[in-house]
Amino acid sequence: MAFSKAAGGHSVRKLWAAYKLRWNRRRLLARSWHKRRQLTEHLNRTDQIKGGEILAFACVRNEITQLPYWLKHHRQLGVGHFLIVANDCTDGTVEMLAQEADVSVWTTNASYRLSRFGMDWLGFLQMRFGHNHWCLTLDADELLIYPQWDTRSLRVLTDWLDAKGRAAFGATMLDLFPKGKLSARRYIAGTDPTTILGWFDVGPYWAQLQPKLQNLWLQGGPRARWFFAQTPERAPTLNKIPLVRWSRRYTYVSSTHTMLPRALNHTYDEGGDVKTTGILLHTKFIDEVIAKATEEHQRHEHFGDPSKYTNYYDAIIDDPDLWHTDAVSYQGWQQLVALGLMEAGDWSDGVD
Repeated sequence: MAFSKAAGGHSVRKLWAAYKLRWNRRRLLARSWHKRRQLTEHLNRTDQIKGGEILAFACVRNEITQLPYWLKHHRQLGVGHFLIVANDCTDGTVEMLAQEADVSVWTTNASYRLSRFGMDWLGFLQMRFGHNHWCLTLDADELLIYPQWDTRSLRVLTDWLDAKGRAAFGATMLDLFPKGKLSARRYIAGTDPTTILGWFDVGPYWAQLQPKLQNLWLQGGPRARWFFAQTPERAPTLNKIPLVRWSRRYTYVSSTHTMLPRALNHTYDEGGDVKTTGILLHTKFIDEVIAKATEEHQRHEHFGDPSKYTNYYDAIIDDPDLWHTDAVSYQGWQQLVALGLMEAGDWSDGVD
């Protein structure tokens, strides 16, 4: 068969790139295995996990306020067991979680930043307990929703994804904020935070396709508008892959934004294939965020380069009002689909 020099060079480059990605994946898996030594088993109830049960993983620090509703919401969706790493908690989070019958807890005082922002620790737990399970990986201020989530459980969704041959489900983080200063309304633990954080930006949002890992890089919303107006390229990444049918050979690369193998990153529309997606309602901006920003300003454990987030923390500490006249009141999943922020795809056609 004829084989041109140019074509051969292109093939070699592709093979070399794939080789490097395989080694990077193995390196990250080895890191997670090594970092297991930083975890102390506080309460392990994983013997209760049933075959095929949907699991949720999280790394948290001082989230005693957000976790009660977070647990309730995801239980109602269909999560069967929660595996949580409590990093340097001092507010009673560990003791609260230990009272929850469907929660297993590991503790560590090691550096969040040096553990790839918790991904090394969670990677070990996913490797150990998540294999062959559909696994949610979330922060304590993220609530997963998807089209018809109020009538169709996660089990129905994951069965449908299995039937479609899709091992990963993408979601966009939607920043919610109050009307008025962040400190104006006190959040009560266990209540629905969207009753206080009732607003969001419908745009602008912008996305770039990253060829190396074949993922989308989505930015925009109120954090880009308010905190990174002068440096929008530094605005937080909003696309995530929170729900995955886990395999021991999978790993997150950068938080839950990207994965290896990179085929798992194909959770966006491409080639005429409209992918059903979800939303992570981001409930960061409750009143306690001001005190947390003050503390994180000192800890320098933020995702990314901490030196670039000084102004971000200062702006939160100043207790801003993120509301503006173009802000939209949050009304539910139907609204988000209509606005194009969440895609129903063929999921809306019905499920047997």
